[in-house]
Amino acid sequence: MQVEQVDFVSVPARDVPRAVAFYRDVLELRESAFQEGEVEVGNLTLSFWAPEEQGEAFVANTNGIAFRVPDVHESVEDFRAAGGEVMGIEDTGVCHMGFVKDPDGNVIILHRRYAERKRRDQS
Repeated sequence: MQVEQVDFVSVPARDVPRAVAFYRDVLELRESAFQEGEVEVGNLTLSFWAPEEQGEAFVANTNGIAFRVPDVHESVEDFRAAGGEVMGIEDTGVCHMGFVKDPDGNVIILHRRYAERKRRDQS
């Protein structure tokens, strides 16, 4: 098998239009010109789906989707000002990560690496 790229990531939502509006208005991602219920950033599409409408249990993504931002602290404050739930900020020694939640409880990681990446075989 040869995987060429990631085409989309499914994000559970209880209200798809609300989720699209949140990601569009708060995170400033663009709505898909091709498919309703989707937003895009770079070469990645986030596709929102309502599992309960298909008889499935709703379970928020607590692992998180990481978005690179210019400044984590500023982005977290912007998120808070927009009424988003902020969990906290972590400095890992190589990056800053701001942990926040969308209206459905899906974790979003606002991320910025500040240290150079080193290959595992060149440590």
